[in-house]
Amino acid sequence: MTIPAIALAAPVGGSTSSDTDAPLLLLGPSLGTSTLLWDRVIPALAAQYRVVAWDLPGHGAAAPATDSFTMADVADAVAAAVDGPFHYAGVSFGGCVGLELLLRHPDRVTAAAIICSGAAIGEPQGWHDRAAQVRAQSTSSLVVGSAQRWYAPDTIARDPDLTGRMLRVLQEVDDESYALCCEALAAFDVRDRLGEIAAPVLAVWGDHDGVTPEASAREIADGVQRGQAVGISDAAHLPPADDPAATARTLLEFFGTTAAERAA
Repeated sequence: MTIPAIALAAPVGGSTSSDTDAPLLLLGPSLGTSTLLWDRVIPALAAQYRVVAWDLPGHGAAAPATDSFTMADVADAVAAAVDGPFHYAGVSFGGCVGLELLLRHPDRVTAAAIICSGAAIGEPQGWHDRAAQVRAQSTSSLVVGSAQRWYAPDTIARDPDLTGRMLRVLQEVDDESYALCCEALAAFDVRDRLGEIAAPVLAVWGDHDGVTPEASAREIADGVQRGQAVGISDAAHLPPADDPAATARTLLEFFGTTAAERAA
C-alpha cells in the first residue's frame, strides 16, 4: 500500500514578532472540497498562527490516487509533510484524519479541533455505494446532494460565489481518488480508541448538520481524556464556509486557551 499524496498550500501568516515563528496550524478538508473551504477563515487565524491548509488525494492541488489507502495512511502523509509540533483543525474527513494523527503521532499534535466529524461516520455500505456511484457517474452526480448536506439553509443565497466555487471543486475532483476516500471512510472506526487520546480536543458540530450531528461531537468529547464540545448555530456540515467568523472565533479561543494552560 502506497502512502497517498496530499498537497500543502503555501503558509499564511508566520511570526508573532520580528524574530519568533508563530505556532503551526494545519487545516484539513472535508471530502470533495479543497483548501478553498478555509479561505474565509484563514485571515483571522493567520494573525496568530502560521496556517497551512492541505488537500486530499485527487482534490485541489493534490495528485490523484491510484492505490487504496486508509485514514491512518493519510494521517501519516500529513505528519510527514511538516516538521515539528502543530495545532490541527479538520472538517469531516479531515477531522477523522485529526483523530488518527492524535492516535498515531501524539507527540506532534499539541491540540486538535475535530469539526463536523466522528470517530466513525455513517455506515460502511453507504460509503461503498457512494464510491460505486462516483466510479459509474463521476462526482458531478453528487452536486445536488452535497449542496443540501454541506450548507445551512441560507448560505448559498448569502454567499453564492464561495458555495458555487466549492461545488465546482467537487465536480473537478478525480473520481477514483474520491471513491478511494469513500472506502477509507468505510473502514474508519476509532470509537474504541478515543480514551487513548491525551491532547486537548475540541469537537465542533453545526446545528444544521445531518451527517455528523451533535451526538457525534459529544461522543468524541466524552471519549477522549481532555475533550470539550461546542456547536455553531448557523452552520451545517461545513462551518468554515457557512460561518467563517464563528469558526475562526471558536478555533482562536480553543487554541489560545490550550496554549495558556501549557504555559501555566
